[in-house]
Amino acid sequence: MIGDLLPGTVAAVETFRDDPAEETPLYPEEEPAVARAVAKRRREYAAVRGCARLAMRQLGIPPCPVPTGPRGAPRWPEGLVGSMTHCDGYRAAALARTSDLASLGIDAEPHRPLPDDVLASVSLPAERERLGRLTGRRPDVHWDRLLFSAKESVYKAWFPLTGAWLDFEEADVDIAPPSGTPAEGGFRAVLLVPGPLVGGHRIGHFAGRWTVREGLAATAVVVPHA
Repeated sequence: MIGDLLPGTVAAVETFRDDPAEETPLYPEEEPAVARAVAKRRREYAAVRGCARLAMRQLGIPPCPVPTGPRGAPRWPEGLVGSMTHCDGYRAAALARTSDLASLGIDAEPHRPLPDDVLASVSLPAERERLGRLTGRRPDVHWDRLLFSAKESVYKAWFPLTGAWLDFEEADVDIAPPSGTPAEGGFRAVLLVPGPLVGGHRIGHFAGRWTVREGLAATAVVVPHA
């Protein structure tokens, strides 16, 4: 699913299983992040790193630790960019060589409405207006959840390039209407703060893809070299 949103230079691995008996072993460098975590959190942390190690193999790179860095972001081996996501019943990792992409971000969420009052805190008025129009065209899609996922993917692509926080209201995400079944399409995120420098050029927006299937809303952003 997530691989369909990404270019061929990206190695993507996903699993829809959540089996406590199949917990992925952790490296010593990864252990501190979940040393005091509950069993469910530990399984999620380990399983998504298992996906990442399989993606490394696809790129011809020996599996290695993915410790947690600042703001919870994964610390990838030198020469790689990547992103991970997990929610109930789903784990995924996507990796690429730094020679192929400057950054990327992926996210998956349960395809159901956001909790009450959350949309107002994670969106701009113009975004909410556009969501209303999209709902009129495709009421079967939970556009509020899809917007939230898109903003998560934007942040995951932004942070490795800047090392800085990006608030939900600092990117204006415009989701394109779906083009078939399963519902899928593209989106554009205009950065409302100075964007990162990529190859000496200031980036003013990110482009992404989205899909709704398997009970999930999934999004991905790739940042090419300028």
